[in-house]
Amino acid sequence: MSGMGVIRGLFVTFGHFLETYIDDIRVGKKRYNTKEGIEYRSSAKTTGIFSIQYPEERAIMPEEFRFLPFLVYEAGENGSRNYRCTSCGICAKVCPPQCIWIVRKSDPVTGKPVPSPAEFNIDMDVCMNCGLCAEFCPFDAIKMDHDFELSTQDRMRDHIHDLQKLGKPVEYYAKIRPLNYAREEEARQAKKPAAA
Repeated sequence: MSGMGVIRGLFVTFGHFLETYIDDIRVGKKRYNTKEGIEYRSSAKTTGIFSIQYPEERAIMPEEFRFLPFLVYEAGENGSRNYRCTSCGICAKVCPPQCIWIVRKSDPVTGKPVPSPAEFNIDMDVCMNCGLCAEFCPFDAIKMDHDFELSTQDRMRDHIHDLQKLGKPVEYYAKIRPLNYAREEEARQAKKPAAA
């Protein structure tokens, strides 16, 4: 009989719908707006409708989630930014879609290059979020961000990220990737020469 597949599919959907409420009754409370509830709804252990209700509920980002790259800086005196980036250009060379552009600073007196970026731009519409730039950076200056809600109306103003938009403090990196940060800091401390 024609249409039986559609009817069977509707029964499967209705069964999942009921399993959601049976699961909530079995546990004894609604868990939709709590961290534990979102973790459970995002896990493979849940039954029923296992999605979360975005944007009211947000999925918990795994530490290794990656979106656009950002440049790590340490806050200096007078609110200045001391970027770890030396504008070596390795990130631009390994970038598959070639969406990174770097201009190195030069000393105004001698004209010699200074190991710091004068300009650093990433076109977020071209970036494929592969993370190769962060992986190959020898100075741990570029990391992958967790912020993915960046849609806007104006492409030229908002989608070409410059040095100011890309710069984020070390504390931000430590917050979004605590395990990686601790591991990197441990390795950094081990490389420092012992005080005599």
